Amino acid sequence: MIHFDKLTFWYRSKGPLFSGVDLELTPGTIYGLLGKNGAGKTTLLKLISGLAFPKSGSVTVDGANPGKRQVSTLSDIFFLPEEVAVSAESPVYLQKLVSPFYPRFDNGLFSDLLGKLEVEFDKPFRKQSFGQRKKAMIAFAIACNTSYLLLDEPTNGLDIPSKAAFRRIMASAADPARTIIVSTHQIKDVDSMVDGILILHNRRIILHSTVEKISNKFRFIHGSTIPAEALFAGEGVMGKSCIQLNTGNDETGIDLELLFNAWISDPDKFNNLLISNTLQS
Repeated sequence: MIHFDKLTFWYRSKGPLFSGVDLELTPGTIYGLLGKNGAGKTTLLKLISGLAFPKSGSVTVDGANPGKRQVSTLSDIFFLPEEVAVSAESPVYLQKLVSPFYPRFDNGLFSDLLGKLEVEFDKPFRKQSFGQRKKAMIAFAIACNTSYLLLDEPTNGLDIPSKAAFRRIMASAADPARTIIVSTHQIKDVDSMVDGILILHNRRIILHSTVEKISNKFRFIHGSTIPAEALFAGEGVMGKSCIQLNTGNDETGIDLELLFNAWISDPDKFNNLLISNTLQS
C-alpha cells in the first residue's frame, strides 16, 4: 500500500508543489494520474520511488520509507520516466544487466511483450527509434513483476498501433496484488484501461476515486445540444458534451477529458456531489 501522510514538498526555484497531502492507494488498481503541466505528476511518482524526498510529512510503501533506498523496497518498485535513457546495448543485454535486481523478473514475459510491441530482441538500441526504445522499456518494466509499477507519460513517442498494443498489454498486466500508476496528459490513451483516477491541481489532489463510483454518480453525454440540467458542459472533437447526475443507473462510460475539465473548474462542487447520498444537486 502507498500512503502519504500530510506530505509537503517544494522546489526551491519553483515554490510549493504539494501542501499537506493525504493519500492512500490500494493494490489491484490501475490509476490514471492527471494534471496540468507542472502540477507535480512526475514529482509524485519520484516521491513514491524514493527519488524525491518530502519536506515534511511522509510517504511509505508497504510501511517502508522509499527514500531510505532499501533493496527490499526498491526491488518491488519500477519507475519508468518519460525520457528513456538506455545504457544497455540491446533489449537482450538490458535483460542480462538489470533483471537480476528484480527477483520476480519473467524472461518469457519480456520476450512475449517485445514480440507484441514489435521490438527486436537483439537489435542495438542505437539503431532503434525513440519509440522502439520506449516500447522495449515498457516491456521490461512490466516483466519485472514489481508490486508497484509507475509509468510517466508512457505513450509519448508511440505511434497509433503501438498505443493500441500498449493498452492491450496494460489490461493484461493488471493483478490483485499490483498497484499501477499511469501519469499522462494524453488522456485519450488511458481512458479505457484505468479503474482509479487521481487529479492533481493547485498543490493538492482534488480527485481520488474509482471509475465505478464516478460512473454510478454521473452521466457523460455527447450531443448537439446541452440540457438545462447539465452540471458542466464543454465542446471537443466529439462535439458538445456535458456531465449530468445519473438518476437512472445508466452506463455511459467516462469521458476523462470532460471529467478533468469539470473537476478543475469547481472541485468542491463535484466532490460534494460525488460523496453525497442524494442525487439532487
